[in-house]
Amino acid sequence: MKVCLFGGTFDPPHIGHLLIAQTVCEAEGFDKIIFVPACHAPHKDKKDVTPVDKRLKMLELAVADNPNFEISDLEIRRGGISYSIDTIRTVKKKLGLSKAQLYFLIGSDTLKKFHTWKDPYAILEECQVLVALRPGFKPSSIDRGIMEKVQFANIPRIEISSTTIRQRWRENKTIRYMVTQPVWEFIHKNNLYSR
Repeated sequence: MKVCLFGGTFDPPHIGHLLIAQTVCEAEGFDKIIFVPACHAPHKDKKDVTPVDKRLKMLELAVADNPNFEISDLEIRRGGISYSIDTIRTVKKKLGLSKAQLYFLIGSDTLKKFHTWKDPYAILEECQVLVALRPGFKPSSIDRGIMEKVQFANIPRIEISSTTIRQRWRENKTIRYMVTQPVWEFIHKNNLYSR
């Protein structure tokens, strides 16, 4: 079995998340992509993040019709700040995976801050870190010890972000084609992002 973890706040989950996950799944031959919504991401201000139950529901709606996609509520059940190293070790043990069977997907923007994460070098020893390239990425800005141990994914570059979607919603601009229709309906029904 070959599995890829895809963590994030998913606030909201958008077409970019889904397209990246599907492309990586096909390109790398993964049996499944496991989306792992963070209970509370250490690098985000808790008050600016939608409650976890609503983020989880949006993610369920977004991935419902894809048999290669799964969701793990591991970090939500654990509660508190979500550290990737803890999640990786738990999933690896639970599924009986080796380092070669477990991948962890991040964006190249995240790779720039990877050295500030809890136990970044332990993450690199526990699994294969797969990096989705984003525009403007400069490899020279990354620690050489990290660069030597990550793998880059050849996937389409998508200029959609959850931040942009939330901002557009607040400005009463369309987010059509940025999120799936069920996610759009959930955002509308629950009056999310209207602050």
